[in-house]
Amino acid sequence: MINAFIFDLDGTLVQTEILKAHSYATAALDLKPRNIKKHDVIEEYKKLVGRSREEVAKSLLEEFALTEESENRMLEFNVAEPWRAFVQIRLKYYYNYLATSRILKEVECPYAISLLKKVRSRNFKTALATTSHSDEATRVLDTLGIRNLFDFIATRDLIEKSKPDPEIYTLVLSELKIKPSDCIVIEDSPTGIKAAVSAGTNCIAVPNDYTMEDVNKSNLLERKWIVNDIKNLDSVVEDMILANS
Repeated sequence: MINAFIFDLDGTLVQTEILKAHSYATAALDLKPRNIKKHDVIEEYKKLVGRSREEVAKSLLEEFALTEESENRMLEFNVAEPWRAFVQIRLKYYYNYLATSRILKEVECPYAISLLKKVRSRNFKTALATTSHSDEATRVLDTLGIRNLFDFIATRDLIEKSKPDPEIYTLVLSELKIKPSDCIVIEDSPTGIKAAVSAGTNCIAVPNDYTMEDVNKSNLLERKWIVNDIKNLDSVVEDMILANS
């Protein structure tokens, strides 16, 4: 019987993937303004949605030949690796976005947030499982005013392995003291879905513009558990609750 819901954050409750994509693209232009197009970086980032900060940064450095430029900025940020310098440049732009309530409100996902509030009001346990770092997640949750809706919040800082490894979901299940079969995970990307499925949980996918194609091609979930029209989210959730009753 379902008694808990675990939500992903980026791309699920709020479309911060859009902001992350633009922050990485702007950082890349900061490093090599004459040789890179912002659109190209954004398109490449789409392939990396859900992966860790390190994985994304290293992939983009390699794809756009930015390693040397990043090495030249390591002393500025007192870091020992090029990807860390790239991340620091990117975070400057990203935190500016997060500090603007208007921008975050524009990219929130109203149907997913509404679901969170509904299941909370029905006394389901609720948790967040995000590969964002704690500082980023806290900024987003506080700005949207939803941090108090979770019984437990798991971020990248609490785990060794990022999604698609199931570690973050295993941690949340342990903290909530529930069996995998007794919860529903709401995810948006193949990476997150793989993590949830590997942890043994029920999972519903709410893909966005960045992840729609990959989620639907992945064959990770039955089609009925993929919500391509977000307006159908509530009904799909009720179907899954009924299927597990």
